[in-house]
This record gives sequence, C-alpha cells and structure tokens, in this order.
Amino acid sequence: MSRDILSRNRLINKIFKICAMLATITALIFLAALLADIIIDGIMRINWQFLSSFPSRRPARAGILSAMVGTMWIMGFTALFSFPIGLGAGIYLEEYAKKSWYTKLIEINIANLAGVPSIIYGLLGLGIFVRTFGFERSILSGSLTLTLLILPIIITATRESLKAVPQSLREASFALGATQWQTVYSQVLPVAMPGVLTGTILALSRAIGETAPLVAIGALTYIAFLPHTMFDPFTVLPIQTFNWISRPQHGFATNAAAAIIILLLITFIMNSAAIYIRHKFQRRIKW
Repeated sequence: MSRDILSRNRLINKIFKICAMLATITALIFLAALLADIIIDGIMRINWQFLSSFPSRRPARAGILSAMVGTMWIMGFTALFSFPIGLGAGIYLEEYAKKSWYTKLIEINIANLAGVPSIIYGLLGLGIFVRTFGFERSILSGSLTLTLLILPIIITATRESLKAVPQSLREASFALGATQWQTVYSQVLPVAMPGVLTGTILALSRAIGETAPLVAIGALTYIAFLPHTMFDPFTVLPIQTFNWISRPQHGFATNAAAAIIILLLITFIMNSAAIYIRHKFQRRIKW
C-alpha cells in the first residue's frame, strides 16, 4: 500500500514538473516572439537623428528627444522621492511601531493600495498636486503621482527584507550597548538592503512604463522643447509611443517600435545599475 502511495506521489511530482516547465517555455516563447516582432519593426529606425530630434508630423523626421529626456527627469525625481519615504515607512512599521489595531489598519491599507488601478493614482495626483498644490502639469506633479503609485511596493519590500534579518543579530547588537537606531542603521539595514533594492527595482520598472496616471494629470503628447526645471511641462516615452500607435501612417508604427526598444534599453540599464549596487552590498556583508 505504501509503495502505491509513493509511486503515485512520484507520478504527481513528475506531472507537476512537466506542467511547470511547459508553462515557463510557453511564456518565454510569447515573450521572444513579441520582442522579435518589435526589434524587426523598429531596429532600423534607431539612429542619431531619431534620438536627437523632436516629435514631428512627418514620421521620417520625428524623434524621441523630448520624451526620452522627460522620462529621465520623471524617473529621477520618482526615485528621489519614493526610495527614502518608502524605506523610512518600512523601517518604522517593522522596527519601531508597536503592534496594535492602528498599525494593523495601516498594513491592510498598504496591501490594498498595491492593487489599486494606476488611473486612480492619476486622478488623485490631478486633484492634489495639480489643482490643490498648484504644481500644474509639471514634472514635479508627474513624479509625485508615480511616487504614490509605487510607495506600497517599496514599503512592502522593505518590511519583508527587514523580517528576513535574524533576530539574533539585533539581540547581539543590543547586548553590546547599541541603541535601536544604531542597531537598525549599522546592523539590520545593510543586511536587508539587497532585498530593499530588489523591491525598488521592481517598483521603478513598473513606474517607467506607466501611461494612465500621467495622462490623467495632463502630461503632453507633443513637446518641441526640453524641460529645464521640475516645474516645466513634459512627456515620456510611453505617452509618445501611445500617440504614434494611434496614428494611421505606417511610419509612426515603426517609430513606436523603435521607441519601445529605447524604453526597454533604459529599463535594462536602470536594472543593471541597481543589481550592481545590490551585489556590492551583498559582497560587503560577506566580508
């Protein structure tokens, strides 16, 4: 009887392994097909003229300079606002806040906010940053709106990374006379930082491709100048791509494919830089 149960469990294990492998292969095939189609359509369009030109009504003369610079501005300020706020909130909730109904309510709301549609954050940003605070349709309004969008992800990643740090490390630090802040700053946070950076990478990767919140606050689709301050109007690559896709001319579809390739490259560079920093923290911990 036990042999039959063991054989059945092994069979179920093999079936599950095969199904998981097929699911992974299927996902990779679809992803590879999508990337291949985009690269075939847009790779020949990428040149210096495309990268250094402003949008135009003529597909052959249109470029992504203003959208690319706007994307860098938006992502820079979004990272500047979201990382310290998310990190501080996660540290407070995990290391300082006492367990009570109030903290449980905050935790539930953070978990729920992570699943709210992005357009809701756009409407919230329109009401608060654009109209109430008077930031208008500027880079500051866009970056603050995206900050609200990704804060729940960063806070959750920070808390989970802090939970993974062994409690014995904290107790050893307290035993040597360190304060709670010294323990968190010098012992706990360096160990948790790789996980925190991983969560930040995922959050920023989501933010760089968002269109709905920025459209809701009134980001422009056509800009023939570069922003110089955080209070200037802007556009970003996803909005520029959406604008080109909606045009009937085939040349704009080619431009959209080329813009998608550039957006993927920017995301890859951002992730590579963050992964390098994460590995640097891990190496420092080992030594």
